[in-house]
Amino acid sequence: MVREKLLRASAIGALALLVVVAGGCRPRGPLKVANIQTGKSLNSDNSVGGHTTRFKGQDTLYVAVLTEGPGAGTLTARWTYVGRLISEEPRKVSYADSAATEFHIKNSSGFPPGDYAVEILLDGTSVETRNLKVEKEE
Repeated sequence: MVREKLLRASAIGALALLVVVAGGCRPRGPLKVANIQTGKSLNSDNSVGGHTTRFKGQDTLYVAVLTEGPGAGTLTARWTYVGRLISEEPRKVSYADSAATEFHIKNSSGFPPGDYAVEILLDGTSVETRNLKVEKEE
C-alpha cells in the first residue's frame, strides 16, 4: 500500500515536470517586424546608434531589424548599388521577446559614391526597403 502511494506520487511528480518542461518548449510563431533602422554604428543591443541614410565611402553601413515579441523566421538583408545586387545575407533567428537583428556591409577600399538600398525580407517576402546615399569624400 505504501509502495503504491509512493509510485503514484512519483508518477504525478514526473507528469507535472513534463508539463512544465513542455510548456517552455512551445514553438514560436512568425516574427513581426516593427522597425528598420540604418546608421553608422550599433548600440550594445544591436539597434542602430546615430541614425542616418547618408554615408561616406569608408563608413560601415548598418541596418537593424527590430522585431516585436516572440517569433522565429529568416531575416535577409539584400544590399544593392544603383540597382545591382552587391550583398545578400540570410539569417535564421528565434527570439523569446522583442529583439534587434543587425546586418552590415563594409568595403575595405571604400564604397563608390552613389545610390544604395537595403531591402529587408522576412521568410523570403519583402518587408521594407531603405534608400541610402554614399557621398563623395571631400
